[in-house]
Amino acid sequence: MKTSSKWFVTAGAALFLAACGNGESEENTNDVSSGEGNDTEEQQTVEVETMNGDMIEVPVNPEKVISFDHGVTDSIRAIGGDISGIPMGSNVPEYLQELENGDVENIGSLFEPDFEKIYEMDPDVIFISGRASDNYEELSEIAPTVFLQVDNQNFMETFERNMSVIGEIFDASEEVDSQLAEINNVIENVQGRAAESEANALIVSIDEGSASAYGIGSRFGIIHDVMNIPAADEDIPAEGHGSNVSNEYFSKTNPDYIFAIDRGASIGNSATADQVLGNEEVQRTNAYQDDNIYQLNSEVWYLSGSGLESVKMIVDEINAAYEQ
Repeated sequence: MKTSSKWFVTAGAALFLAACGNGESEENTNDVSSGEGNDTEEQQTVEVETMNGDMIEVPVNPEKVISFDHGVTDSIRAIGGDISGIPMGSNVPEYLQELENGDVENIGSLFEPDFEKIYEMDPDVIFISGRASDNYEELSEIAPTVFLQVDNQNFMETFERNMSVIGEIFDASEEVDSQLAEINNVIENVQGRAAESEANALIVSIDEGSASAYGIGSRFGIIHDVMNIPAADEDIPAEGHGSNVSNEYFSKTNPDYIFAIDRGASIGNSATADQVLGNEEVQRTNAYQDDNIYQLNSEVWYLSGSGLESVKMIVDEINAAYEQ
């Protein structure tokens, strides 16, 4: 078995630079007149659609940034932006753990914000996704709150749209475009290899000794939907947390590749992927016989998976599997 060495978007529906002043033209958004002709520099903003459909203005190059989404966090870091607060009360992926040791504030958990700390920080912008969405109203009373989440059944379009929003906010659209191009180059490489091999794949999430299968249109469906790797089982429902499967399911489905994500290990439970993937029924599969079982980086796939850094890691892992 191999361990690879190497996750409804509303913001981004409308993006343009807006002036906060009264009647200033777009050409003069950086300067406004005040008092007896004293010129002051005005904060440039980006207008985005919020979670509830309203339009809000977010400052360009915000200084105090809070992120409740690991993918947003890694994207901001990837383009050279600074993060002021992340939720350290939840499992922080290893690739982001350096942020816990710096000047970044702990703002609670992914599901339970530390509102007192956030009020105290007086952020310029707050980024959230699905895990923190129940707190949108209260967070939006503190600062402009941008909801960024990918649509699993339309992953790349919504992912790229989210990244465009981040690029606009941090005045780094060219850098975002460059990094997206790198990701797409790797994806094209995998697509070509997948077409040549015609091998299918099964994606499983493992937790406490049990396996759940994920397929087309699911949270891990990027393997099938974007990289064009055929699904060993095309009938797995896309919704929810996968379909719980038995040991016999593996031999019956007989995938050519198995990509496994140890969810339990990613959230601090016992790692049981070896136990599940070592059973006799798995050993009967083409994937086992051909040494094509890969344990993916579960923290990246389960906890992140929708940022510039994390999506790059995801596609690199699958690309590496097809290079061997």
